[in-house]
Amino acid sequence: MIQVRLQFLRRFICRFRQFLLLFSILFSLLVVFTQPAFAGIDDDRYDGNIFVVYAGNGSLVPPQATLAQALAEHKPAILTFYVDDSSDCKKYAIVVSQVQAYYGKAVEIIPVDVDTISQKKTYSPNEPGYYYTGGVPQVVAFNKAGDVILNEKGQVPYEKIDDEFRRVFDLLPRTESIELKRRSFNEFSSELAQ
Repeated sequence: MIQVRLQFLRRFICRFRQFLLLFSILFSLLVVFTQPAFAGIDDDRYDGNIFVVYAGNGSLVPPQATLAQALAEHKPAILTFYVDDSSDCKKYAIVVSQVQAYYGKAVEIIPVDVDTISQKKTYSPNEPGYYYTGGVPQVVAFNKAGDVILNEKGQVPYEKIDDEFRRVFDLLPRTESIELKRRSFNEFSSELAQ
């Protein structure tokens, strides 16, 4: 009886060692052959939504309104065409977030992932596909009347967008106005405490 138990124990230990050896080999292969999951602003790999990952702004996607709604309400709007796996779009997400910081309440900001544009032969002027010209990033800005005031591809600087919206809202040019500075949360809180 004791010999049977010892024999069973030896077999169990031998099989357990084989299992550990096989497991360690498979784990080693997994570690060696898997790609690291690094988010990089300079590469064209998908890392997640660019506005959340690179601009720290998850409130842009999904947009608050459609282009048709903004045009019907006679509200200035800006379309930003992008794809999540483009290094140019990843870098440009910061500019779009900056536009939202200053004009978010007055302008409808509509990010459009070009992969979601339905393929049709013709589009109506209240559909984003009507304005998309085939490159990303692309910015199309509208005034209150729904006229296109800016339509450019590439890294359009914030200042260019700001200049157009300053004309729309009849604001002083940047050279004649004071620079607006946002208060940090801590400054605001410390002033309230006094």
